[in-house]
Amino acid sequence: MICISVTPESRQLAKVDIYNAANQCDLVEVCLDRLHKEPDVKDMISGCKKPVLISCRPPQEGGKFDGTEDERLALLRQAIIAGPDYVELDPVSAMKIPRFGKTQRVVSFASLTRPLNDVEEAFEEATRCQADIVKFTWPTQTLEAAWPLLAVASQKRVLPVVGLGLGRSGLTFSLLGRKYGSPWIYAALEKGMEAFPGQPTVGELDDVYRWRSVDGKTRFIGVVGEGVMEHAISKILNAGFDILGMNTRCLPLDFKSLDQLPKMLDILKVPAMIATPDAGRRVMGLASKGDDVAQAAQHSDVVIKGADGWQAHNLIWKSAVRALEEKMGRKSAEDRPLDRRNTLIIGSNGLAISLAQGAKRRNGLVSICSGDEVEAQKIARECELRYVPVAKLYETLVDVIVLTTNTLDYASKKTPLNPSLFRPGMTVMDLSRLPGESEFTQEARGRDCKVVDPAEVFVSYIGALFKSLTGQDLPPTAIAEGLMD
Repeated sequence: MICISVTPESRQLAKVDIYNAANQCDLVEVCLDRLHKEPDVKDMISGCKKPVLISCRPPQEGGKFDGTEDERLALLRQAIIAGPDYVELDPVSAMKIPRFGKTQRVVSFASLTRPLNDVEEAFEEATRCQADIVKFTWPTQTLEAAWPLLAVASQKRVLPVVGLGLGRSGLTFSLLGRKYGSPWIYAALEKGMEAFPGQPTVGELDDVYRWRSVDGKTRFIGVVGEGVMEHAISKILNAGFDILGMNTRCLPLDFKSLDQLPKMLDILKVPAMIATPDAGRRVMGLASKGDDVAQAAQHSDVVIKGADGWQAHNLIWKSAVRALEEKMGRKSAEDRPLDRRNTLIIGSNGLAISLAQGAKRRNGLVSICSGDEVEAQKIARECELRYVPVAKLYETLVDVIVLTTNTLDYASKKTPLNPSLFRPGMTVMDLSRLPGESEFTQEARGRDCKVVDPAEVFVSYIGALFKSLTGQDLPPTAIAEGLMD
């Protein structure tokens, strides 16, 4: 089941929130702690056609109730008399409030700063509190922080366990909780209505991660990174998996270090990790070997577990260079439009190095420029490129410009990129905001440059990524579905 948390502040709007939530979930959690006036709980939940869970949390457990503890307990007692299906109680409250009617008791253990020290003791206490379900809440910014919560949820227990992970890896926990058979997972109705910062919405779980088809046999592919790129990759690949009837889903992952990651991935049975361009260097440490460009750039967009360990692959350079050459008029496989063309890479990230390596393979004369000039000089030495100082950027004549960043910022130095860099007849490829465009793509078009469409690069790249994971072609409809808002 999925549980949508509604956090009304007005009694008048509470019914509307409950009604809207009930249309999209299996269980509605009504949080009473933000209401400005004491509610009539029976009237509030009377029209709800889905099971209802009532909660009223004090600030130390992440709630907003600002009255006295006696007032909070009185509100919970009134709520139980109204006959909800579930009520959430902390252990102290549970010992003071007896079981009443058919309402099931969710005994909650919340720690807003760190995981609980003794989970087994918590289960014993929950039993003394006459719990029907045990709930654990604690911070899960990374996979390491979420790991104890995953361990609790994945084990067979006498009392069912639900978990609420606070932070980015809370979404990771929700998807794995579904796989491991938690009674329900939590979601917000929509953006702006989250019970805590970063809580996924039901739309996100449905549209991006297709969580309803996740079961005990689902295979997860890790995705490292964040933002629009991570969202697009996950949405399109999940659509492709679904269309082809594959019980595979993307799983957002964030980790603190590589020390325990291989072991955790083995336990979770994750056979591959995708990295967005900003995370391509982080995953390289997982691999014992890789293709030539991945090793040279120390940047990978996918690592795959094989019989002899993890292997890194760099796929995006092929899609980018192919699109660049086609824009430059490539007519056959043997044709090399980049041959002896001055190609300037702007940026010093792993994507920049990958594209520099790709352009060199096509006999391009490659230069690099970055706001981090020390790093750019280092890359130029190691990769045998020409280094262009920022002070000389606008004086340098080039045929091709590739942007992997759209600023020359570094540390406290804020240096915007000036579009006067683009001159008529140049070929420009801006990958700084994949899968979309930055303002410099539009500027280059307006200055009569030959402009590579970033969407074309992304579509080619995501197809190569899907094939590397499945051995099959990505269904065209998956891209259409994935790019729909």
